[in-house]
Amino acid sequence: MTDTTLTADQIETLRARVRELMPQVRADLEDLTRIPSVSLDSFDQAHVQASAERTAELLRAEGLDVEIVSEGGRPAVIGHVDGPEGAPTVLLYAHHDVQPPGDLDDWDSDPFEPVERDGRLYGRGAADDKAGVMAHVAALRAHSGNLPVGVTIFVEGEEEIASESLPRLLERHGDRLTSDAIVLADSLNWAIGTPALTTTLRGSLRAVVTVRTLDHGVHSGMFGGACPDAITSLCRLMATLHDDQGDVAIEGLVHEDAPEIDYYEARLREESGLLDATELIGTGSIPSRLWTKPAAVVIGIDAPAVDEAGNVLAASARAKINLRLNPTQDPAEAWEALQRHLQEHAPWGATVEVELDEQGWGFAADAQGPVYDQARAAFADAWGTDPVDVGIGGSIPFVQAFAERFPDAAILVTGVEDPDTRAHGANESLHLGEFEKVCVAEALLLARLGAMPRG
Repeated sequence: MTDTTLTADQIETLRARVRELMPQVRADLEDLTRIPSVSLDSFDQAHVQASAERTAELLRAEGLDVEIVSEGGRPAVIGHVDGPEGAPTVLLYAHHDVQPPGDLDDWDSDPFEPVERDGRLYGRGAADDKAGVMAHVAALRAHSGNLPVGVTIFVEGEEEIASESLPRLLERHGDRLTSDAIVLADSLNWAIGTPALTTTLRGSLRAVVTVRTLDHGVHSGMFGGACPDAITSLCRLMATLHDDQGDVAIEGLVHEDAPEIDYYEARLREESGLLDATELIGTGSIPSRLWTKPAAVVIGIDAPAVDEAGNVLAASARAKINLRLNPTQDPAEAWEALQRHLQEHAPWGATVEVELDEQGWGFAADAQGPVYDQARAAFADAWGTDPVDVGIGGSIPFVQAFAERFPDAAILVTGVEDPDTRAHGANESLHLGEFEKVCVAEALLLARLGAMPRG
């Protein structure tokens, strides 16, 4: 694409300005990371409120009119500043809540005391997604109060618990979020040194399955061999989720191939930590298996612990299943297909109960048009290489919510993460060199959108 909206001097000026700002941007990011804003009910929600207040302070300092809002959920922050007359408005999204730290013994340092090691900043939320918040702040600072576009910032406080109150927030505050382009900074880049635009996201479905075979536990020696136990029955049922090649065997789910892109098995093994002897499952290209085909994972089982197990045939056992769905799959149809599959494959006449835990739509963007052109140009300027269009195997249901609420806005799913970020896991980290490029790209994107022809 031939692009003439910014001169080389303008690009270099913004790049230098961001470089100058990075020490303070990093300091503010570290302050945010120190706030343990875990949004799960079992954690102190005063920290989530403190995180919202600190985010609001950062935005007010950049001249935005800011309000903390809550519609029955965790606090969100909405800020706005007008741009020049006739300029487009850009909505910048991030979230300030974080995942629980998990087992502290798995961390090499305190998860809520950020520390740098080998060019990476470690800490819970240092990447997902407080770096997204600070990328937006950095872009504002780079323009020194002379923004070329109107900017609205929406920083959610419950993304990590499925954004339950987001529909109410969009219903009651949506008019304040209306924009020409939306930048959702909650994804990742292709590799260190290569940026990405996320154009597809899989949908998701979680369900709890209970298997019952007896009305009470009985002696395994006296009744084993004739009476099936619930744990073995549950295991046999879970094994039916896949065929012998490892493809999901639930009838009624959408299976599609992803666009061709170089993603080799060696890279997948390195990024995932797959053991040498462990084989890949499924068929088709790796991007198809990760981005567009369904995946079924048993993420939890309720059964007696090994150290506490007696010689008993268990009367009941439970499992939680996570389904990832093709970006276009209707999650309600997938739910019906899962229920039908589990009931039809109940082993040995076991009683099977299935309960829906959570479901969410995927997302597929038509990533064409002038806003996408300017985004790709901004990424190329910041990294020195063209961005890659990628899919993400994970699910971000709020993206579809924005697409439905603002059908005329171009949606750009960007991110601050890289394949070694380990978001949600122990030793989550942010590559500081890549983070600076993210900030440069966003500052350039605002400049490019402001320089587009109007009328």
